[in-house]
Amino acid sequence: MSEDTPGSATVELVGESKEKAHSTSDVEADAIRVELGHIFESPQFHGSKRCQDFLEYVVEQTLAGLPHGLKERTIGIAVFGRTNTYDTNEDGIVRMKASEVRKRLALYHAEGGKNAAVYIELPVGSYVPTFCKRPAHERETSAALSTESFISSEDVAAELKSQGTLRTKRRWRIWATIFASLSMVALCTAFWFEFRSSPTVLDQFWAPLLQSPSPVVLAAAYGQVYMPTRPQAVKDFTLLTDQYVGGGDLVAASWISALLSRRGHPFTVKIGNAVSFDDLHNAPAILIGYSSNQWQEMTKDFRFFIDDENGVITDNGKPTEWYPHNVSPDFHSDDDYAIISRAFYPETNEMMMLVSGCEQYGTQAAAELITNPGLLARVLQAAPKGWQKKNLQFVIHVRVIANSPASPEVVASYYW
Repeated sequence: MSEDTPGSATVELVGESKEKAHSTSDVEADAIRVELGHIFESPQFHGSKRCQDFLEYVVEQTLAGLPHGLKERTIGIAVFGRTNTYDTNEDGIVRMKASEVRKRLALYHAEGGKNAAVYIELPVGSYVPTFCKRPAHERETSAALSTESFISSEDVAAELKSQGTLRTKRRWRIWATIFASLSMVALCTAFWFEFRSSPTVLDQFWAPLLQSPSPVVLAAAYGQVYMPTRPQAVKDFTLLTDQYVGGGDLVAASWISALLSRRGHPFTVKIGNAVSFDDLHNAPAILIGYSSNQWQEMTKDFRFFIDDENGVITDNGKPTEWYPHNVSPDFHSDDDYAIISRAFYPETNEMMMLVSGCEQYGTQAAAELITNPGLLARVLQAAPKGWQKKNLQFVIHVRVIANSPASPEVVASYYW
């Protein structure tokens, strides 16, 4: 349903001509609010605060003469606390609650609300409710029919003996009960299918790694650091290969571990040389900052690869313009590039995710992309059919402002 679906509000007399339909008066507004209170006290609505809030908002907006303001985004902001810029395509809370309210109203009208003086309904395809005033003689007929259910079984037996036509009524009641039961089963089935949580783009992207029950290996690489040799009078440096982890790698590891925690998937954190081939052979792995370390060898046959000697991303072995162009002596830059790879690695018989930038900024930006549902959804809009089960690589570019990466941009992608 489009969030711009227009609607109009009328009050109709059931069974009477359209010429007698009229707009809501103050007296009718009071009757509508009274009926709204009855609805909220009913078993169908008593336990659902969100459905109550939704229905009360659309009813009051309509009574206030503002039905054209009842659009998906407006309701999402006013009732469910969404931001002004939230994506209605990704977040369908308003559509789902509207459908749920329609089902609950249908159940209410079939049970406790069948004798209501005013019917409040939410038409399919609109967020604007309609209010139907039921004539008194129809309510009396319904009330009289409803009292028949309290006749004792002895009275029914006596009536059946004295009046053969009641047998036919009883048959119809039995069939009506069966039909109502089948309708309830169908309604519950439809309700379950509609409100089943469908996987998001983020879920689909991570599914190949998280479908295994084994804990994911989350590994960050050691950076190579040169420290002055002691005593400092000797102007020489010692290479430290297993003591320091880059800042961008740490930020990336924290974002990815937070995502795994939110999804309740187990993981183990390992640093540098603590990751063995057996670790990668027994569980899916997420390798962060794989350039300049033992993991680089694992990706050399991929289409996109960081040539550490020149600091350039290659495409099928050929150099590209994808590298930081203005690197200062202290290794700061105003832009950076990174590679994201999600692929099945035959040597370990497991899925791997590899996240690495040419510099620290690229690694951090790549981790933001694969943990942010909005960014990831935009990237995968143009993905080929069936991308969820394919191996893939992204090359991203990010501008660096005040030593912090801005939003990443995908400059190349590959699926196989």
